[in-house]
Amino acid sequence: MKLEQGRPADTSGRQEKEIRVYDFLDKLGVIYDRVDHEALMTMEACEEADRVLEATICKNLFLCTANKKEFYLLMIVGDKRLVTKDVSKKLGTSRLSFASESYMEEYLDITPGSVSVLGLMNDTENHVQLVIDEDVLKGEYVGCHPCINTSSLRVRTADLMKKIVPAMHHEAKIIQI
Repeated sequence: MKLEQGRPADTSGRQEKEIRVYDFLDKLGVIYDRVDHEALMTMEACEEADRVLEATICKNLFLCTANKKEFYLLMIVGDKRLVTKDVSKKLGTSRLSFASESYMEEYLDITPGSVSVLGLMNDTENHVQLVIDEDVLKGEYVGCHPCINTSSLRVRTADLMKKIVPAMHHEAKIIQI
């Protein structure tokens, strides 16, 4: 694995949703680094990419309430344990559980293993609330997928909060987990 700056020079064979992420970041003037790799489906599989990126690596979890009326994208530091009861209480909502793949695809245009804060660029009707564990914001960089799990990106945390999230027309709710 090799760290590259910006979008790939050759985008042939790349999915349209990945290219849309690069277009979006480039339009915002966000500088980002990229590492390409085989499909990574678990946090354990991400370890080598994490070492190359040298960024705060997050678990990005797509959650919903039991009645499936409220949806959340939770960014939590990779080695933290999620207790949905505690997060539900902090958000003042009914008990959260993992949302189905169909909602993930409908609202974020992503599939399991590819969940990313960058998927919110596809949520133009704001069905999904972004929730960030405050520890995610402590590092200089955050790692995430470009809506596919065969590449990983490193962006400045400040760019995420000041440029990317506002440009996606979302607001982040910061909580302590």
